[in-house]
Amino acid sequence: MTTTPDQIKHDLINHDVINHDLLRPVGQASARFFLVVAMLGLVVLAGFSAWGYQLYSGIGVAGIRRPVFWGFYITNFVFWIGISHAGTLISAILRLANAGWRRPVTRCAEVITVFALCIGAMFPVIHLGRPWVAFWLVPYPNERGLWPNYRSPLVWDFFAINTYLIGSITFLILPIIPDFALCRDKFSGWRKTFYGLLALGWRGTQRQWHRLETAMHIMAIVIIPVAVSVHTIVSWDFAMTPVPMWHSTIFAPYFVAGAIFSGIAALIVAMVFLRRFLHLEEYLPSVCFENLGKLLLLMSLLWVYFVFAERLTIWYGNQPAEVAVLWLTQKGPYRYLFWIMVACNFGIPFPLLAIKKLRTITGTCIASITVVVGMWLERYLIIVPSLSRKFLPYAWGTYRPTWVEITITAATFAGMALLYVMFAKLVPIISIWELKVGMREASESMPSVVAVSKARPTVSERSEHETVGFKNSHRVGKP
Repeated sequence: MTTTPDQIKHDLINHDVINHDLLRPVGQASARFFLVVAMLGLVVLAGFSAWGYQLYSGIGVAGIRRPVFWGFYITNFVFWIGISHAGTLISAILRLANAGWRRPVTRCAEVITVFALCIGAMFPVIHLGRPWVAFWLVPYPNERGLWPNYRSPLVWDFFAINTYLIGSITFLILPIIPDFALCRDKFSGWRKTFYGLLALGWRGTQRQWHRLETAMHIMAIVIIPVAVSVHTIVSWDFAMTPVPMWHSTIFAPYFVAGAIFSGIAALIVAMVFLRRFLHLEEYLPSVCFENLGKLLLLMSLLWVYFVFAERLTIWYGNQPAEVAVLWLTQKGPYRYLFWIMVACNFGIPFPLLAIKKLRTITGTCIASITVVVGMWLERYLIIVPSLSRKFLPYAWGTYRPTWVEITITAATFAGMALLYVMFAKLVPIISIWELKVGMREASESMPSVVAVSKARPTVSERSEHETVGFKNSHRVGKP
């Protein structure tokens, strides 16, 4: 397509606007930012204080009692590992499918994966009575004669989560490198030095672009089975245990579907807040929420199917121990939580997402918030009722969380928000170069429309792209 001087001028103006809008949150810090950081930091500090009190007083200050040895802590572990599926898995699938609307979404999603995994991985340590000897769980030769039991799904968790975390960090950092180089060239002082180190010598050469795209494609393929395997192994922590309503072959796909369900919901909530408070309305358009809302609706229907299939099988099988736990959640003391869970995961989201007029950004956000709440309740209802009503009456008991567990749980949500806010302050939360790639491809596919941006550089132009730091973007075809 021939590039006219008017188009070049129009492109350069839009490039300057894009750079300004997406780098503005990185280069500026308002009083509101420091207020939010302070408030979230206080909640996180309260959580660490509660954990310190637990370390000093012993695990007995938590509500964990015989026979319910898993409570809020393991509920949070399963919940946050599920939330981590928001990013890497969704982003990888959309990248491989070459969905054009994914470009503003991918980094928002990938960040959730890394932070959610870090938070979730903390809970097995918090759950330990003596966390200072947690390294005993690591399989390494030692003089104590200890060696982990590799037949235990808990050991499988260690390897699966660490593999997923390493892969997710790699998958997050790779596409950020060109944007680090842009920040290096746009800022000065200590910021220039800081981003120069993070840019890893990026100059936008032909070889660098080729290797970057190849590495991203390989990681997108590899990370999908890793992500699925992680929550499959987490589900086996339950399915491999002879506890009523746990020993089930449906748990693996049930957990994976629930993880994707909660992950999409968390991603939508994060995007809504980014759109509102960072003024990114032009870069996070309604089509992103429309498509993510449809995916959320699909996962809601799939979740209902799994819940119905699981409970129907248990009811029809009529095994006394399992039916007792079933009625405990349907008609017993956990019935209110169960029906709130159903309302949050299906009753409220279904009409909001199925009716097109209601599937707005606001409607999608409301549905997503209810799903996040409902999925946390689902994890709780999977764990506590089954442990409180085992096969024999002498093993029955109750569970009531204490202020320590509640405070630590609240701190994890505040910690997730704090990490996300800090990341958005240090790194462009929307991939600038990928956004320009999409705009270039859109302009080339519609030659009758004046190009909004010449986003994707050619091989020769890419070499100049980072070398000049966008300073010489007056040349034809500059991204």
